[in-house]
Amino acid sequence: MGAVKTKRMPRAVREQQMLDAAVETFGRRGYMAASMDEIAELAGVSKPLVYLYLNSKEDLFTACIRREAKALVEAVRTGVRTDLPADRQLWDGLRAFFAHTARHPHAWSVLHLQARTHGEPFAAEVAAMREEIVAFVTHLILVAAREAHRDPDLPEREVAGLAEALVGAAESLAAWSNTTDTVTARQAAATLMNFAWSGLANLMNGHPWSPPEG
Repeated sequence: MGAVKTKRMPRAVREQQMLDAAVETFGRRGYMAASMDEIAELAGVSKPLVYLYLNSKEDLFTACIRREAKALVEAVRTGVRTDLPADRQLWDGLRAFFAHTARHPHAWSVLHLQARTHGEPFAAEVAAMREEIVAFVTHLILVAAREAHRDPDLPEREVAGLAEALVGAAESLAAWSNTTDTVTARQAAATLMNFAWSGLANLMNGHPWSPPEG
């Protein structure tokens, strides 16, 4: 078989083309089963060129994680208008999250499954992304709670756990909805909104649930 012929194009464009192929391959086959030969063929380039641009399979996988993590965080951030009521902000953020993960199922597989199960430094890259999303959600809930309670000094710890739980639920629900053909991104967002907002609304109104004594 002859060498793969490639058209001349800017390095940055070629590199993104390789990352596209790598994300699809890693997401579909898994990190261990994916081969550089398969990635190169899908990208329409030679395997030596992939190594020249991205050094190794490990570096290529890390580059995929970083690119897709950045894209997901940006999708959530840009999906929320902070001038809207708290419930609308949360709804828009959830819709943006589920829409992005539904449009990019291989990328979500890389972030949610592959990176987390193959040790450091891959897991650390995803953890950093998750911390950024949790911080964003915490701030969103905290601002709304402070306004509702008319207490600008309401401690962040009052809502930090809620943000962690909400992000964790969104991650699990995205993994489920992406493998369930009958569930749309909007339906997934509505499911989590219905699950979460009643509790958040009570918090905003100063009526949090308290466990019984004893």
